Amino acid sequence: MRTQQFNQRQHKRRRPGGFTLLEVLIVLAIIGVIAAMAVPRLLGQQQSANVKVTKTAITNLEQAAKLYAVDNLGEPPESIDVMLSKREDGTAAVLDKIPTDAWNNPLNYEYPNSRADTESPAIWSNGKNRKNDNGSGDDINNWDDKLNQ
Repeated sequence: MRTQQFNQRQHKRRRPGGFTLLEVLIVLAIIGVIAAMAVPRLLGQQQSANVKVTKTAITNLEQAAKLYAVDNLGEPPESIDVMLSKREDGTAAVLDKIPTDAWNNPLNYEYPNSRADTESPAIWSNGKNRKNDNGSGDDINNWDDKLNQ
């Protein structure tokens, strides 16, 4: 009889399985706080990666222009289109497609360069806002120190 009373008391103390609404809300709040801290950091990393990819694309286009110039008496191409077409002597084109930045916008190319005191072509990306600020604003270009950062 005594064991039966003990078992009944012990059974009454046990609560049913599962979580209370309060426990679930606390866990959701904790997850929300962690997500609120993590998401901006991840987005910042993506932005930094996009800038690096774009800088690399600009450098690659500069190299293609130099390669073109080597075969054309040192004269850089006047446009990207010239580098896309097969040459008169049958030599393959320097580029197989129009280079794009990390936001899938075509790079801007200008020769002669009116934006900097250099004989190199001016190359720039419209940047994150996808608006052509002619190399300023959030644009990424090859004539100031932003490319070397």
